[in-house]
Amino acid sequence: MDWIKKSGLWLLPWVCCLALWGCRVSIGLAPISSIDYTKVKTISLVDFPNQAEYVYAPLATEFNQKLRDMFIQQTRLQMVNANGDVHIEGEITGYNQYHESETGDGNSSKVKLTVTINVRYTNNTNHEEDFEQQFSAFRMYDSTQLLTEVQDQLIGEMVKDLTEQVFNATVANW
Repeated sequence: MDWIKKSGLWLLPWVCCLALWGCRVSIGLAPISSIDYTKVKTISLVDFPNQAEYVYAPLATEFNQKLRDMFIQQTRLQMVNANGDVHIEGEITGYNQYHESETGDGNSSKVKLTVTINVRYTNNTNHEEDFEQQFSAFRMYDSTQLLTEVQDQLIGEMVKDLTEQVFNATVANW
């Protein structure tokens, strides 16, 4: 009888683990994109040139790389140089800063930095989805700071926002 108690104590954790494993709940996320992979297999992205009046050189490079990364990481589309089933091209059209709010003495307290892009999307499997559209993102910073102090951080945040906007408008259909 003593051996039954000892083996039961050893077996109890294993039985509990097996019971919990059998009762597990599986949570799945909806697909990030609404792409019909039976029709759409490739994507071509043309680099967006910076045609803004004020040019910040790293902006175009960072935006183009982040946009490519997003489509590579969040879809199963194969990247091709030209003539993809879906094709995205455009340009950076604006990089501006504006004084946004004033202090009591009439000085600016906040500066708004804005990036604007123009996107042309072509779906060669369904031309009803084609569009040309502008997207923009902005960030505010304190006017006591120099743009050069905050520019890289703000550009990173705005590029993330812009790439998400383009992704959602093109293949997520949100």
